[in-house]
Amino acid sequence: MTEPVRRSRTPSADVERELCAAAEAVLVREGPGGVTIRAVAAEAGIAPMGVYNRLGGKDGLVDVLLIKGFDRLREAIESGREPDMAVRLRSCGMRYREFALANPNFYAIMFEDAIPREHDSDDVHEHAYGAFSALVRNVELAAAAGVIAAPEPVEAAQQIWSAVHGAVSLELKGLVLTPDAAATYRDIIETLMRGLAP
Repeated sequence: MTEPVRRSRTPSADVERELCAAAEAVLVREGPGGVTIRAVAAEAGIAPMGVYNRLGGKDGLVDVLLIKGFDRLREAIESGREPDMAVRLRSCGMRYREFALANPNFYAIMFEDAIPREHDSDDVHEHAYGAFSALVRNVELAAAAGVIAAPEPVEAAQQIWSAVHGAVSLELKGLVLTPDAAATYRDIIETLMRGLAP
């Protein structure tokens, strides 16, 4: 008779990393509704109390996911290296859509309150603003190159974000009524570029 295989305990230093990876796996596989302390702990092979000890409970778990989501969005927005600033700003807008379509469950918790909570932590706000700041930087670069007129870069960035977020949210909900959602989105970007032209 063979001895049962006993899972070794996760070293203390690795518990938080394991929980973060498990939370993402559950979110991607089961959607926002599946992200529970019990589900994440089971995915990580850790006792549910570990979520409270390491992350402070459900809100801390969601904070981890939100920070990860906003950091990835920031990376997508700022990843462009195109030398032509007009092309870079257009590409920034396209990468926003690509991020949302590739990560709909992250997008839902980031922007649609898909996991209800009373408030976000200061860390979440900082990372969220980091993503917006990446867009502001692209606007500043485009304005400095003379391809758009944006005397108030934050205002211009807010207008761009409002438009692309609205378009992406409608697409994720299946509410684009034109035959080609990608073409419609590209046209929105071009409309924005024309509106911001010097």
